[in-house]
Amino acid sequence: MTGGDRIPARWDRVVLKVSGEAFAGEAGYGIDGEIVGRIAQNISDVRSEFDVDIAVVVGGGNIWRGMSGAGAGMDRAQADYMGMLATSINALALQDTLEQLGQPTRVQTAIHMEQIAEPYIRRRAIRHLEKGRIVIFAGGTGNPFFTTDTTAALRAIEIEAGVVLKGTHSGTDGVYTADPNMDPEATRLERVSYLDVIQKGLRAMDATAITLCMDNNLPIVMFDLMASGNVRSILAGESVGTLVT
Repeated sequence: MTGGDRIPARWDRVVLKVSGEAFAGEAGYGIDGEIVGRIAQNISDVRSEFDVDIAVVVGGGNIWRGMSGAGAGMDRAQADYMGMLATSINALALQDTLEQLGQPTRVQTAIHMEQIAEPYIRRRAIRHLEKGRIVIFAGGTGNPFFTTDTTAALRAIEIEAGVVLKGTHSGTDGVYTADPNMDPEATRLERVSYLDVIQKGLRAMDATAITLCMDNNLPIVMFDLMASGNVRSILAGESVGTLVT
């Protein structure tokens, strides 16, 4: 489908948050080309079918986690900067795979690395989206002590996206009343408020990201990214995962 043939989406512009761990597959570390290909295919399919602007925020936990480094005695800020570099590796992998599928892309990083990516510039990112390019945001916020969940919330607000699509990868398909891996009676919530997520310590995004979304009335959909067709169903207006508002 091209141009006016595409279907209107529930939101005109979305930010998809993909954790670094999702790139690793069952190995738990590194980059699994098959998994990246599946994620890219899902993005490409909905971009071709729906009239929607798509930006992606990638994590870096499959390569390096700042908190783990800090726990081992490393300076937390230094460890977090290493994590930001890891997100850039994932962004380049996703960019290459998307472009093999015929999707025009741009990678923008919060840390300058001109040879491989553009610096993050809000107006330029919006312009890319308007031209039909998929924009991949790497490097976190460019500041230590902030997660890529917070990056997703911040970038979504900056580019005036309608929603953050928080994709999970470990079989969890939304926000539960308790950890479903620990409590067999835990139930998935179809809809939950920002305050409940914060006050009840529900596993969704970190408190900074949730607060940013709450202050700016930005909804979050937490869903299983690896289940085929979920992104399409969400953009079509179907109830998938958990809606946080």
